[in-house]
Amino acid sequence: MKKFMGRNFLLSTETAKELYHDYAEKMPIIDYHCHINPREIAEDRKFENITQVWLGGDHYKWRQMRSNGIDEKYITGDASDREKFQKWAETLEKAIGNPLYHWSHLELQRYFDYHGVLNGETAEEVWNICNAKLAEDSMSVRNIIRQSNVDVICTTDDPIDNLEWHKKIAEDPEVEFKVYPAWRPDKAMNIEKPDFMEYVGKLSAVSGIEINSFASLMDAIRARMEFFDSMKCCVSDHGINYTVYVPADEATVEAIFAKKANGEEPTALEVDQFKTAFMVAVGKEYHRLGWVMQLHYGCKRDNNVFRYNQLGPDTGYDCINNYAPAAQLADFMNALNATDQMPKTIIYSLNPADNAIIDTIIGCFQDSTAVGKIQHGSAWWFNDHKTGMTDQMTSLANLSLLGNFIGMLTDSRSFLSYTRHEYFRRIMCELIGSWVENGEYPYDQKALKTIVEGISYNNAKNYFNFK
Repeated sequence: MKKFMGRNFLLSTETAKELYHDYAEKMPIIDYHCHINPREIAEDRKFENITQVWLGGDHYKWRQMRSNGIDEKYITGDASDREKFQKWAETLEKAIGNPLYHWSHLELQRYFDYHGVLNGETAEEVWNICNAKLAEDSMSVRNIIRQSNVDVICTTDDPIDNLEWHKKIAEDPEVEFKVYPAWRPDKAMNIEKPDFMEYVGKLSAVSGIEINSFASLMDAIRARMEFFDSMKCCVSDHGINYTVYVPADEATVEAIFAKKANGEEPTALEVDQFKTAFMVAVGKEYHRLGWVMQLHYGCKRDNNVFRYNQLGPDTGYDCINNYAPAAQLADFMNALNATDQMPKTIIYSLNPADNAIIDTIIGCFQDSTAVGKIQHGSAWWFNDHKTGMTDQMTSLANLSLLGNFIGMLTDSRSFLSYTRHEYFRRIMCELIGSWVENGEYPYDQKALKTIVEGISYNNAKNYFNFK
C-alpha cells in the first residue's frame, strides 16, 4: 500500500516517477487563465485565516458542502470563519475520489507542511497550523506566488476595467513575475441580458465613443482593445453557453441592435445572429493584434433561480450543457480562416463528450504560422480531475499532437491553487509513462524530456509569446 499522497502520489510506474521528478516537477508555471484579483497582488494581501483563502469564493467547495446537507449559513452566510472551516472539514472526509480531496491536501502539504488528514476531528489542529503560517510574511500573496514558481499570471478583466492594479503591479520593481490582463467581453455581446444597454452605456463612457449602433459598439470595443494591448494584454477569453455561427448581413445586425436599444427584446434567432457578428468581428481583431482567443463553452448557468436571486452568479449552481453544435464551431472558425484572420485559439468544452469533436475540428485549421495554433484546452471545471484530464489528453493524443499541448491552468480565485499544476503534471506523467512501459512509445529520454517539459511549461511560453 502506498503512503497517503506521498512522493509518488498518482505515479505507478518507474517511468512515470522519472518523468515527473526529473522533468515536470521543476518546471515553472504559466497560469494563463485564472480569476484571481490583481488588487490583492498589488497590495500584497495577507489572509487572516484559512477560511478566507479556501472558502471565500470557491463554489467548487460550496457545492460539496451543500451535497453534505450543510446549511447555507455555514457556506455563504454569516457563520464565523471557524465554523465554516469546520463544516468544510466534515464534508471533505466524505469526498473520496473527488479532486477537492487531493487539491486540499496538496495545498496543506506544500504551503503549510501538514502531511496529515483533514477531517472533522483534526479541523482544530489544522485551523491553528494554517493560521499560524498565514500570519508569516512568507505567506503574503506575492510570496505564495514566488514559492509556487509562477512565471506568468493572466487574470480575467472586463473591457470597461481601467486596469489600475495591473498598472501598479507593472510599475512595482519588487514584482519580478508577470501579471497580465486578459480580455473578457461577454457583457458587450450578451444582448439577451436585461442589463445589456446599461453596460453599453458604461462602455461608451469609458471609451469616449457614443454607441448608437452595432458599428459604433465595435468601434468602442476596438478602442478598449487598443488600451488593453498597451497594457500588454495578449489573451482574450469568452464564456459562452454554446458555440454559435448564424451569420446575417450588416443591415440585419444593425436592426437587432436598434431593436434592443428601443426596449424590445430580440428573438432567439436574432440573439444568435448578433453574437455571430460580434464573435467574427472580435476574432479578426485578435488576429490583427496577435492575441490568443479562448472559447469556454458548454455550460448551463444559474440553474437554481431561487439561490441565484439570493446569491448571484458564480455561486455553485451551474451544470454541463449537452447542446454544443459542432458544425457551428467549425463554421465560425472557417469564417475567420477564409479571410486569413484566424487567431491562435484555445477551445474548451465543459462537456467531456465533446473531446473528440474538438480534436477533429482543431486539425482542420492548423497551419505553419504557429506550432499547435489551434489548441484543445485542458480539462475544464467539472472535468479537471484525474479521469477528465486523462480522457482529454488521451483524446488529444489519439487525434492530434499531444506533444504540442500547452498544458494546465488554474481557472481559480485562490492563490493556493497552483498545486493544480502539480496534480495535472503527475497525471500527465502517469499517462505518458504507461504508454512507454507498455511499449507504445520508446524509452527515449531526450524525446520524453522535450514532451514533458513542453506540456508543463515550454509550449505555453512559446505559444503566448508574452510581451
